[in-house]
Amino acid sequence: MLVVHKYGGTSVGDLDRIENVANRVVKAREAGNDIVVVVSAMSGETNKLIGYAEHFTKNPAKKEMDMLLSSGERVTAALLSIALQSKGYDAVAMTGRQAGIVTDNTHTYARIESIDPSAMQDAIGEGKIVIVAGFQGINKDGSVTTLGRGGSDLSAVALAGSLKADQCEIYSDVDGIYTTDPRIEPNAKKLDTISYDEMLELSSLGAKVLQNRSVELAKKLNVKLYAKSSFSDNEGTLITKESNSMEEVLVSGVVLDKNQARVTLRGVSDRPGIAAEIFTMLAEANINVDMIIQNMGTDGSTNLGFTVPQSEHENAKKLMESFDHDIQGMDFDEHVCKVSVVGVGMKSHSGVAAKAFTKLAENNINIQMISTSEIKVSMVIDEKYGELAIRTLHEAFELDK
Repeated sequence: MLVVHKYGGTSVGDLDRIENVANRVVKAREAGNDIVVVVSAMSGETNKLIGYAEHFTKNPAKKEMDMLLSSGERVTAALLSIALQSKGYDAVAMTGRQAGIVTDNTHTYARIESIDPSAMQDAIGEGKIVIVAGFQGINKDGSVTTLGRGGSDLSAVALAGSLKADQCEIYSDVDGIYTTDPRIEPNAKKLDTISYDEMLELSSLGAKVLQNRSVELAKKLNVKLYAKSSFSDNEGTLITKESNSMEEVLVSGVVLDKNQARVTLRGVSDRPGIAAEIFTMLAEANINVDMIIQNMGTDGSTNLGFTVPQSEHENAKKLMESFDHDIQGMDFDEHVCKVSVVGVGMKSHSGVAAKAFTKLAENNINIQMISTSEIKVSMVIDEKYGELAIRTLHEAFELDK
C-alpha cells in the first residue's frame, strides 16, 4: 500500500518531535507500506523568517519571500531524512521542485498546475522513503513559489493524487475532526467520517484542522483523506465521498469564526452597476468578501452590508471612504463573529435554520446577518456571544450524543 503522510509544524516543532515523526514513519514502513512524507516548517519558523524580512522592509518582494519562506520546509525535510537514515532506513529528502510540483506564477499564493511524479516513483521503486518539503513548487520560469498558509496540506493531497496513493494521512496536534472546537465545548465529539463537502464548509468557515483548498482538491482527485494526531494512535477522521448514511445525520458540526468584520453602507443609490463598482474595487484590492446582504429601501436607496476578514478591515474602510459618491453613510464593526451550522442532512430535512434562530433568540443573541447554502447556515452575531452561541447550537442539535 502506498501512503502519503503529512506532518504539520507542531508535529515537527523541535528535534524530539522530528524523532517522534521518524518513529511513526518507521512503524508505517514496517507494516509493509511504501511511504511518502510531506513536512511543514518547524512551528514558529515561518513567522521568524517573516520577521527577518520585515527588519529591512514592511513590504518585501513576494518573489524573494517565496525563496526565503520555502527554506523552512526544506530544513525539516532534510532533518527527518537524516533521522530515518540514522535508524538504518533509506530515505531521501526532496524540494517541491525535485518532487515535480509545477505551479502558476503567483508568488506567495500559487496554485499547482501539474506534478511530474517520476522522481518520487523512481525513489519508491528503489525502496526509499521519500520526504518532500511541503508548501512549495516552482513556476515555469524556474522560480520558487509557495502555496499560501496551510499549503503543506495541499502539497500532500496533490502528491497523493499524482502518485495514486491508497490514502493520505494529515497529522497535526488534534486527533481528528470534532463536532466543534473542544476548547469551547468540552462535550464535542470526534467524528469517524465526514463528507468532502461538509469538511470544505467547516474549513472555509473557520475550522483550522485542514486547509480548505486541500479538501477541495481531495474531492476533485477522490483522495482518501484522514485527519489524525501525531501524538496518539487514535483512528482519526476519514474525509470521503458523501453516503446515504451521512444524510441521516441532520447536523455534523458547528463552527466559530472570529476573523470577521462587518461593513454597512447606508443610503446606497438604487441604480444598476453600483454593487459592481463597490465589489470590483474590493476585488482589485484583493479583499475577500464573504457574506453580502442588500435591503431595498422605500426612498430610491438601499442598505448594503458585507463581511471581510478582520485583517482586511482597515483596507476595506479606506476603500469605502474613498468611494464618496452614491452613499449617504457607512458603519464598520470589528467586534463581530460568524457562527455556522453544517451538515449534508440539511438537504433532506427542513427546519435547521428555524431551530438555530430560535435557540439563539432564547439566549438573547441578536443575529445581524444570515447566509445559507444547501448544507450550511451562517449567522453574524456580536463577538462577545460567539462561544455561548456555539455551546447553545451544539446542545440544540444534540451533537454531544
